[in-house]
Amino acid sequence: MILKLKPELNTQQRDLFISFLQGQGIDFLLREIYGMHLCLIFSDIENAQIVYLSSLPFIEEVVDTPKEYLLASNTWKKSSTCFDVEGQIIGGKEINIIAGPCSVESEEQIFKIAEHLHSLGLKFIRGGAYKPRTSPYRFQGLGIDGLKYIRKAADAYDLRVVTEVIDSSLIPEVSEYADILQVGSRNMQNYYFLKQLGKINKPVLLKRGMYARIDEWLMAAEYILSAGNEKVILCERGIRTFDTSVRNTMDITAFPLIKSLSHLPVFSDPSHGTGIRNLVTPLALASVAAGADGIMVEIHPDPDKALSDGMQSLYLEQFTDLINKARQVAAAINRSLDNDSANDKQKKQNICVE
Repeated sequence: MILKLKPELNTQQRDLFISFLQGQGIDFLLREIYGMHLCLIFSDIENAQIVYLSSLPFIEEVVDTPKEYLLASNTWKKSSTCFDVEGQIIGGKEINIIAGPCSVESEEQIFKIAEHLHSLGLKFIRGGAYKPRTSPYRFQGLGIDGLKYIRKAADAYDLRVVTEVIDSSLIPEVSEYADILQVGSRNMQNYYFLKQLGKINKPVLLKRGMYARIDEWLMAAEYILSAGNEKVILCERGIRTFDTSVRNTMDITAFPLIKSLSHLPVFSDPSHGTGIRNLVTPLALASVAAGADGIMVEIHPDPDKALSDGMQSLYLEQFTDLINKARQVAAAINRSLDNDSANDKQKKQNICVE
């Protein structure tokens, strides 16, 4: 339940009202959300209390939202969430493309990929510097050197960096180099970690847990939102099922379903969603058709020699083919890819998809 305070309240009136509520023993959060006026957020409140509070002259509107995910719900915020990442709009009519290697392996490798992305007019590069692997004996990433390499390549080719942060202690370090911080599947329900990400002023790309239901995914996003960070991107990356023919099962249903439940932008990761290179392009195109706001794909100059996830990484030529096809699918649903062909002024005025 969310109660909007009247915008004309002065500071003294607001403080008196807050003190009154605290004296009544009612638990709530006070937030200024999505650029709107102040709101009171209640996770647990009785109907009688709602009726009483809504009758007070300080309250403008009562918004009934799903109890588990109030701020992520489109009951509360009906317009799609859009925000700017260094001149690029997330969550607008244009579909964002994020691509790069699973792991940053060398300066030469990441520069070659950055150059290719730039040649296609794309604006986001991904790459892992810290790699949480199933086995402790597999390549764990280059750490700080990997962050420096991808930032240097991004700056050289006017790209924005998306990279995973795997632990609360690494948030300051990763934030220094990344434009968007990614939360991997394993950390989706690391709630203390999500709260810490809610305190920073950087967008967070939240991947769906490999065993997570849609409502659990939205509740994970709620941890970030309720801590104050409104720039959250959901990312479908496939879930574990009984089928062993693919690494994960890509849930295409997630895109229209999320759109019916939430205002948050939702991206697709068909690389992890399938784990098989030849399935990545078809699932990427299906995601665009189903309403995904962005696609994140793993690419590599030589996937057969990749230090991680080579089997699901596209060759650079395959990725170019994916982009050409994705443009056609996007056009068919009256959308476009986010690239240099769009006018910068138009980007800034980009209207969110309803």
